Amino acid sequence: MKMPKTGRQWADVKTDLLERGNGDAKWREGKTAVYVFNAGDEIAAIQKEAYSAYMSENGLGPAAFPSLAQMEADVISMALDLLHGPAGSTGAMTSGGTDSITMAIKTARDFARANGQARESANIVLPQSAHLAFDKACQLMDIEVRRIALKTDGSFEADVDEMAAACGADTIMMVGSAPNFPHGIIDPITELGAVAERKNIWLHVDACVGGYFAPFARMNGVPVPAFDFEVPAVRSMSADLHKYGYAAKGASTVLFRSQELYEFMPFDFACWSGAPMKTPTLAGTRPGGAISAAWAVMNHLGVDGYRRLQGEVCATREKVEEAVKALGFEILGNPILGLIAFRHPKCNIFAIYGEMYRKGWFTSATIEPPSLHLMLSPRHSEFIDSYIEDLAASVKTVAGAEETKPAEEVEVRYS
Repeated sequence: MKMPKTGRQWADVKTDLLERGNGDAKWREGKTAVYVFNAGDEIAAIQKEAYSAYMSENGLGPAAFPSLAQMEADVISMALDLLHGPAGSTGAMTSGGTDSITMAIKTARDFARANGQARESANIVLPQSAHLAFDKACQLMDIEVRRIALKTDGSFEADVDEMAAACGADTIMMVGSAPNFPHGIIDPITELGAVAERKNIWLHVDACVGGYFAPFARMNGVPVPAFDFEVPAVRSMSADLHKYGYAAKGASTVLFRSQELYEFMPFDFACWSGAPMKTPTLAGTRPGGAISAAWAVMNHLGVDGYRRLQGEVCATREKVEEAVKALGFEILGNPILGLIAFRHPKCNIFAIYGEMYRKGWFTSATIEPPSLHLMLSPRHSEFIDSYIEDLAASVKTVAGAEETKPAEEVEVRYS
């Protein structure tokens, strides 16, 4: 496409713009269980209005836009209050989970270097189920990634003993997830903390999915284990606001136990022709709308609002569990939040995925082991009966087919 020589009328451009989305996943109809976290029309309207109010402002300039600086500080303060941040804990907003994870690793690396460690090489130790963003960040920084197989007891949790054995003198970080993305399982953070404390290793908890879910689920009576700064060895956390915080994209938080640790994150540079500049995260320009929308949604919902929404998600997940078990599926581990993965002992799982895709469902699949995967939102409570009905039909189709579609013919990608 070339830029038009003469500009088009907005009405014409708008029509074209909206028509481009006709082939997209039908998330407004509840057909998507990945990418979008739908808390309803009211929250969507607040996101848009709050975002547009500060759409042109730039989080790069706190002196120019003290409003954004204060809103970001408020968001971090609310996050740390939820996640048992001790006195002196702090953090920053980022563009998403990958950004938060990258900055946590950079901070841990520089902290290690400042303390005489990992000068020539560095590595991080994490479970096989940890998010691939850790690999992306380590590739950028030339850090070795040591992925350790999960427990073999069917829990799909990190194997603490094997992770401990993989740590060495150049290990700058251990990682646990709360929960992990593939299976929705919270790793044994307290046990990982004991290892980290004994070995004096930085422990990071990736709560990109659960950071703004688990605290409210616990308030609702869900037996959520200790996973945050409540565990003394946890030095940093990543938690996404644009997931179960129901904020506009892209908004995440990277949090640190102390200001002393945080100080290893910002980039501060003066050796160029321009004015000295200090940026807290990877980004320079930071969209003001992402900050203002997160602040607005958090203040609008409050604790009671989040408890209600997360309660709806947990209730939907429980309904899914009961229904898929009746269809012969096995739940992976013991998911207690909004993610759930389930496999079938007889049917080709990717053939089932293909059948569901043809019925208009855009969800996820997990490779290890092959399973279907849902990341549920509050609005899914209105559509989950249709999903279950179509799933039953898909299982029947696959089970009754003389030949199921080979797994390699079904490409499952999320990019």
